[in-house]
Amino acid sequence: MRPYAWMPRPLRWFARVLTVLLALALVLAGVLVYTVRKSFPQVEGALRLPGLTGDVEIYRDKSGIPHIYASSAADLFMAQGFVHAQDRFFEMDFRRHMTAGRLSELFGAATLDTDKALRTMGWRRVAEQELPELAQQTQDHLDAYAKGVNAWLSANPNASDRSLEYSILKLQNGDYRPEQWTAVDSLSWLKAMAWDLRSNMEDEIDRALIAAKLPRERVEQLYPDYPYDRHSPIVTQGTIDQDRFDQRAEPRLRAGVRTLTQAAKTLDAVPSTMSTEDREGIGSNSWVISGDHTKSGKPLLANDPHLSAQMPSVWYQAGLHCREITEECPYDVTGFTFSGVPGVIIGHTDKIAWGFTNLGPDVADLFLEKVDGDTYLYKGEQVKLETRQEQIKVAGGSPVTITVRSTVHGPLINEVIDSAEPTGEANAVALQWTALAPGRTADALFALNKATDWQEFKAAAALFEVPAQNLVYADTAGKIGYQAPGRIPVRQKGDGTWPVPGWTGEYDWRTAPIPYDQLPSVEDPADGFIVTANNAVIDPRRYRPFLTRDWAYGYRSERIRDLVKAAIDKGGVDAAAMSEIQQDTRNEFAETLVPALMEVDLAGPGGQARQLLKSWDGTQGPDSAPAAYFNAVWRQVLVLTFNDELPEGARPAGGDRWYEVIRRLLQLPDDPFWDDVTTENRKETRDDILRQAMASAYQELADRLGEDVAAWRWGDLHTLELVHGSLGTSGIAPIEALFNRGPFAVPGNKDAVNATGWNVQRDYAVTAVPSMRMIVDLSDMDKSQWINLTGASGHAFHENYWDQAEVWARGDLLPMHSKPESVKKAAVHTLRLTP
Repeated sequence: MRPYAWMPRPLRWFARVLTVLLALALVLAGVLVYTVRKSFPQVEGALRLPGLTGDVEIYRDKSGIPHIYASSAADLFMAQGFVHAQDRFFEMDFRRHMTAGRLSELFGAATLDTDKALRTMGWRRVAEQELPELAQQTQDHLDAYAKGVNAWLSANPNASDRSLEYSILKLQNGDYRPEQWTAVDSLSWLKAMAWDLRSNMEDEIDRALIAAKLPRERVEQLYPDYPYDRHSPIVTQGTIDQDRFDQRAEPRLRAGVRTLTQAAKTLDAVPSTMSTEDREGIGSNSWVISGDHTKSGKPLLANDPHLSAQMPSVWYQAGLHCREITEECPYDVTGFTFSGVPGVIIGHTDKIAWGFTNLGPDVADLFLEKVDGDTYLYKGEQVKLETRQEQIKVAGGSPVTITVRSTVHGPLINEVIDSAEPTGEANAVALQWTALAPGRTADALFALNKATDWQEFKAAAALFEVPAQNLVYADTAGKIGYQAPGRIPVRQKGDGTWPVPGWTGEYDWRTAPIPYDQLPSVEDPADGFIVTANNAVIDPRRYRPFLTRDWAYGYRSERIRDLVKAAIDKGGVDAAAMSEIQQDTRNEFAETLVPALMEVDLAGPGGQARQLLKSWDGTQGPDSAPAAYFNAVWRQVLVLTFNDELPEGARPAGGDRWYEVIRRLLQLPDDPFWDDVTTENRKETRDDILRQAMASAYQELADRLGEDVAAWRWGDLHTLELVHGSLGTSGIAPIEALFNRGPFAVPGNKDAVNATGWNVQRDYAVTAVPSMRMIVDLSDMDKSQWINLTGASGHAFHENYWDQAEVWARGDLLPMHSKPESVKKAAVHTLRLTP
């Protein structure tokens, strides 16, 4: 009997079609599986790597984390380049196209505007200028790394050999072939990180945008003083003495400082001229505790940088080990690396550990310029603009040529960055930024990786110019410390908080930055611990050089300090206590806003929801109903209070600057900001807005989560989706499904210690996260712990593509092996590279 003969005729046709479709689906699935697995790296056995001078062993644990053992630094960094390329080459290739302003070569005209902006700033041009100025050893390590990447690239000539992304890209851009990797490709990525951590340029723009609509005194209300009386800065002792920062020295006018502090407490509710960094949750936590306060008697160090959530994670975990520590091969370092960059960025050696948070000094200024044709006005004269031509190749289209024009201050950016619009007499905007000049940060990374004590660490930090970071330190001898490094400009006039006239020359930067020896530094402080969380570095009343006025406002840092003190009081801190602090979700603004909400008359179903807050402890776990309601109310408070008057680009996204703004406005019930200017013949007050915020929050959550307020869950609103850095936003659902993962519920909030940021202008979805977590135990490095946001692999469907994500979301950590015996014991794969 023929197949399907027993079926009615209409069903026979349907069955045949269904069979064909199923067969086609199986074939396509088989092709996909083959294509995907074909690009997975070899992690067992032996491989020949031309260019090596000796054998290299690579041990990987079940998370795919590699530890590389070599007998020379050249072999070590060549192997690192090879391993990075094995796991993350598409990410590396995408990054170098981005930093060079060449994304349109990959993706066509859709990325042309981005390329124009990046070519105008010239990140790659700066990296090209930087390379010959670096130490010869640094250049050698960069070249060795590039050799390793290119060895992998030569062994994988086909798109399907490299990664699934290239197979998909081939459908649109079949002629694309990756170029050889170069040292400049690695240096350019450091410019991208400097841009992500560029401090207050957006605040400068926002001030100018708001000032076009509101009087200056009302603008200044939105950028209040840092609350030094309530939230400690990082460095609480010392000042500049004899042209050096001395932690034992004190300002000569100590009584005056105390008087000013008392005055600040009295005038705390009065809005003033200072401001903060509020950039979509970009920040970090790091703290270090002396062995005097730990159970082991040795220091503990914790770090969790807060960055945009990415797939794969911006970080790549690795160990780099010289088999024998010698002057020629001095590295024994484990930590978090950047794929595309040799060395370890954050981590520990066998003797020291370090962590980073963004210092956030004001290192970028916007200069308003008067341009006339090919000249601009400067100090009373017409000066010729510097110009250069940039040709951008476009996949599927014709090349596009742009003319980049620059003044003495920097490139004119108003034509390529929409928000940088000239005002008043000016018709152009120039950007001056420290990262647009060659620097020595690459030298600093290798110096950090081989430092053995505090003095060598400080010498390495002196080279760390951009992006300026808060560096915390601990060593096995028991010392802890803090150092503020960076190339921080000295201005002839002004403080960088507003765009300034460029034509007068009076706001120009001086030739030399703040000397490194004058930057704040502390070793072994009296209280036995150091906390950094993007809070103010030091009270300007004791320190004259200007760093910035746009800090985070210290809610996270003060919470960490309180938790550290509590752990110490319980009898000593251990790694478990450090991890608990990293996972803390308490909303520190709740104790200010909730009492104000409770005092407002509220009728209707919103009153039932408000009862959730009555006994709430401020924690924001994913199962919390009070956290869901409080954050919905907070969102409504900001939208109702400010969206009617602030321009769209300058509306609040959330964060602790707005905690301070609202805290002060709560004491001013009739302040004009409470009034909704869109309502006619009515002037709203504080209580009107709070009442409306509670009612609107209830309605929003009832619509989204149901009317049973007890069943609301913060995790149903506050979710994280891991989105692929390029193809994950293609707009083509099947392609996005190949690479994106999630969503899943996460705890925390933008300025909780567990800082999972979100934007009140959009929704509750997570926009920034602790991109990794690390706890280093200086009593035994093998007791250290870490976790990455996603996984080691950049290959979709590889077992290590996102295997750490659920562990990260639970708040758990993995063992951070570093000693040879523990590395080998944990290894599930061993690969030998031979010359």
